[in-house]
Order: sequence, then structure tokens, then C-alpha cells
Amino acid sequence: MPHHKTALRLVAPVAVLALALTACGGGDDAGTDADAKNASSPEAAASASRPASGGDMETGEAATGKVAEDPGEITYEVLAQKVEVGTEAEAAKAVADAADAKGRVLATAHVKYTHKSGPALTDGSGAPDATTVFADGQRGGVLIGASEDAPGCEDPYDVDGWKQGESHVFCETYVIPADATSVEVHWEEEDGEPFVWKFPQS
Repeated sequence: MPHHKTALRLVAPVAVLALALTACGGGDDAGTDADAKNASSPEAAASASRPASGGDMETGEAATGKVAEDPGEITYEVLAQKVEVGTEAEAAKAVADAADAKGRVLATAHVKYTHKSGPALTDGSGAPDATTVFADGQRGGVLIGASEDAPGCEDPYDVDGWKQGESHVFCETYVIPADATSVEVHWEEEDGEPFVWKFPQS
């Protein structure tokens, strides 16, 4: 299942660089002129009036999105329930090299996924793959293999079938700065904007 990985990856610098390159990349003037013309068309105006996927979510508010699975497209209801933040000592024990965890802690996001419509799954779901954890606006480093041992977290490998109406809680563990003041859980549909749940830290 693509949901499981096996190493610590600190991905924030790569993500920031990719975003910077995307923002700086330009097209030719003809494309810009065409875009400007299209933006004034009735079709463009109608598209702009439709709400986009994603946005800030309230505590306890669930998002709804579609995921292309092997048996077909499935609509999920997704709710980030909570984020449990550990200590630097726990982070040092969880990684292969304790130096990688200096000044960092583990943040485990508990996310509930409910199969709302579509065919039944006979294997794992790709919905958790779209979940990430941010701290103070920066994506954390994903720690693979730790979430399954957290209390209240189900092991995706134990879910053999998944029918409409059934729910499961899967967790994602990330390494974030120990002094982070806000932790965010992001989930997004393919080609969509992220739904964001914010969990302030004291």
C-alpha cells in the first residue's frame, strides 16, 4: 500500500523550493493575452463564481472529497480529530539518528475517514496519502512507521474491506519544530486545494 513508507524524510526545503520555482516560472506573452481574454468570457466568470475545493475548517468540521481508488471513484468524509504533540526525547528515540530530532518533536494527526459513496474497497485506501502536517506554515518531516503504534490509530494493513458508511481512524506522524505555536492538518483531493484544520499549541 502506498500509504506506508520506511524512512524519515525532511521535505520542507524541497517543497518550498518547488513552490518558489513554480511561482517564478513564466509563460509567453501570447499565453498571457489568451488567459486575459478567457478570464473575461461568461464561462470564466461562471467558473470563478463556483467555490473551490479546500479551505480553512472549524474544529469538528468535516470535509468531503473524492479519491480515485482501484475499484472506482469514492467520496470520503474527512475529519482531522486532533494532533498529539510529543517531546524532544520521544522524537530522539523514534528516529535512526538522534541528531535529526534535535529541537524537534513528533506530531501525530488523528484523521477519521468515512466512506460516503462509491464502490466497496477490497484493499487499502489512497485517501490517507493526501494528509500532511504543517507547523507554523511549514510542512513537517514525515516519520514513517510510527503512527500504527499510537493509541486510537488503526493500522491500514488491518483494513481488508471498506464499505459505504464505514469509518476508520488513520494517523500520520510528522517531525516538527519543538517551539511551533500552531500545527495544521492538511488533506486535499487530487488537483484540489487543501482543507486545513488548525490546532494552536500553548
